[in-house]
Amino acid sequence: MNSFWAAIQFLTIFPTPLKGEVNDKVMGLALMYFPLVGLLLGVVLLVLYQILILVLPAPIVFALLVAALAIFTGGNHIDGLIDSCDGIFGGKNREERLTIMSDARVGAFGVTGAVLLLLMKYVTIRSAPVLPALLLMPVLGRWAMTYVIFFFPYARGSGLGSSFKQEITWKKLAIASFLALVPSVLLMTWKGIALLGFLCGIIFGIGRFIQSRIGGLTGDNYGAVNEIAEVLTLLLIIMLDKLPYQ
Repeated sequence: MNSFWAAIQFLTIFPTPLKGEVNDKVMGLALMYFPLVGLLLGVVLLVLYQILILVLPAPIVFALLVAALAIFTGGNHIDGLIDSCDGIFGGKNREERLTIMSDARVGAFGVTGAVLLLLMKYVTIRSAPVLPALLLMPVLGRWAMTYVIFFFPYARGSGLGSSFKQEITWKKLAIASFLALVPSVLLMTWKGIALLGFLCGIIFGIGRFIQSRIGGLTGDNYGAVNEIAEVLTLLLIIMLDKLPYQ
């Protein structure tokens, strides 16, 4: 149970009964529960939507939901996106890119990336069917982190992300994937399987691109992958929803 609380503690600002720091083994087991934490976030977003839509216009509600998701996650994933954009697109070589990603200062690539992503998230969350959008977006975003942690090497010699990389196994990835697949199928039937399949391919391509730039992925990149996967999930839900077959 500690590993589930550890996943909540790592991915959100929600309080947990855990006291002090957790060891690498517990953090490794927490990887299995990343999609469940996403589902928890999705349920919270859905409850907020049901309340806010009673008193506010839909555009304002969806803007508040995007803001709420950033707040509930402590802004960590967006921060990872900013650092990733600055480093991957701003550096001339691997060492310089990694150094830029460690720099606390924000550059033009990071600001541009964050603005464009938040804009896309707002537009797509408004356009997608509410139930699958609010529930599956955070689930598949956090599953995508487990996916890239397994398939790609860690780019640094140490860091929090290295603990995840050292502990990830096929079994943990399979459990996380199952926990992502079940709500996808329940909400979208066979389209949920297609959604996860398309997302697998696109995220793998993104992971390969990052690896080609810095030799692997870092903790910042894991956060960036989560943010990108959330937007991709919304886009794919919109596209699949337009198919005539259920």
